[in-house]
Amino acid sequence: IPGVVFSWSMASPHLSSDKRFLIVFDFDETIVDETSDDLVVQTVPGQYLPDWLKDTYQPGRYNEYMQRVLAYLAEQGVTESDMRAVMEKIPATPGMLALFQFLRTRPQTDFEVVLLSDANSFFIESWLRRTGARGLFHRIFTNPATFNKDGRLVLRPFHSHDCPRCPVNMCKQTVLRDYVTRRTQERGRPFQRLFYVGDGANDFCPALCLGPRDIAFPRRDFPMHRLITETHEATPGEFKAVTVPWASAEEVIQRLRKHVAE
Repeated sequence: IPGVVFSWSMASPHLSSDKRFLIVFDFDETIVDETSDDLVVQTVPGQYLPDWLKDTYQPGRYNEYMQRVLAYLAEQGVTESDMRAVMEKIPATPGMLALFQFLRTRPQTDFEVVLLSDANSFFIESWLRRTGARGLFHRIFTNPATFNKDGRLVLRPFHSHDCPRCPVNMCKQTVLRDYVTRRTQERGRPFQRLFYVGDGANDFCPALCLGPRDIAFPRRDFPMHRLITETHEATPGEFKAVTVPWASAEEVIQRLRKHVAE
């Protein structure tokens, strides 16, 4: 994908007091402190997958692998309620529920909140509804997953794209660019700043399109953080966003408070 950077400084001067921000969250190991795809294996008798199934994984095609895993779970008698029960028990990352509460209590003109994840809609919705956080999110972009008449959770890819960095089923930068372009048109003005909260290698790609007024919040010492650090060292200036690593989402709250007060 061309390294074109969004510019949020194109707003008219009379809109400079507009406090409307976009904040984007990943799900696995960002909102929740585990990987939902890994935990669903707990529903299988013995809590492990056979080697023949694990051996079918191919790099960049994890979504297709998970389709096979979910089919196997159905064959083993795993039900919708079994999977939901596991998802509902996943702990939030440190400080994340406090961050959600902070966003919830801000004036409606402050933050538009979006979730962008390579997990799936059933896992995410199960957790958000259990924690009461579903209403916080304006949009959720993830791989669709629905139960068929036989009770099997059928997973589909989110889209197709041409990005060489990302898995074949989802390029988060493509999703983010399309969303920001559409929302700017609908709102009649750009967001003042964009905040991206993530952890994984696939969160690095969307963060590359952030501009110098935007903030990337990579989970400290996770792949997204390491890739940002390596990029700064190898090609200074390529990664333009301000980088604020976090171990607890309380650190994200502290930084957001400063910008809301501007």
